Amino acid sequence: MAQPAEPRARARFVRETPDVRRQALIDATARCLAEKGVGGTSVRAICAKAGVSSGLLTHYFPGVDALILATYRDVGARVSTALDAAIAAAGDDPRDRLRACLQANLRPPVLDPDLLATWIAFWSLVTSDPAIAAVHADVYRGTRHQLETLLGEAAPQLSQSQKRIAAISLTALVDGLWLELCLDRSSFTAEEAQAMVESAMLQWLGEIDGPVDKFAAL
Repeated sequence: MAQPAEPRARARFVRETPDVRRQALIDATARCLAEKGVGGTSVRAICAKAGVSSGLLTHYFPGVDALILATYRDVGARVSTALDAAIAAAGDDPRDRLRACLQANLRPPVLDPDLLATWIAFWSLVTSDPAIAAVHADVYRGTRHQLETLLGEAAPQLSQSQKRIAAISLTALVDGLWLELCLDRSSFTAEEAQAMVESAMLQWLGEIDGPVDKFAAL
């Protein structure tokens, strides 16, 4: 006699949490900005990229402008997390921690042409969107404060003014090298860029002659 067939297991339906859906929209916005720029980043484009309806976007965000703002914060936080991880992995030596922070900007995941495309979209809004400008200022302020702290630990002899100038100088150097490497790696290598940053860092730490001497009286 044939045995009755066992009941088929019912497929489990997994409902995504609000945080997951919100993050999916942010990730889709970052990809749209990188691929299409600000002009091509619309509700339709974002929702198509995320595979959701436009109603879901307006459920979590008032509109595209708010979503772009949230994406800027998210991208900035991801970069900050990568730098923090590099610092933590460097150990306890203050110089190694400072070096790790600077060099992490010139290595993946921060050194990424797609990330550059997203940043360019954000930068294009800084002068016209006060909310974006405020986030930009926060990101830059946080980066500078982190470097000032690391410089103070690595070179306690530096005055507050010297640490400020050193942080601005090193940030500008790193940003310029990062930008060029993302655009075109034929001019110099990531290793050469890291060596340039290392030299500038050692100058500010007073280990070789450099710009710190010009700001000794500050």
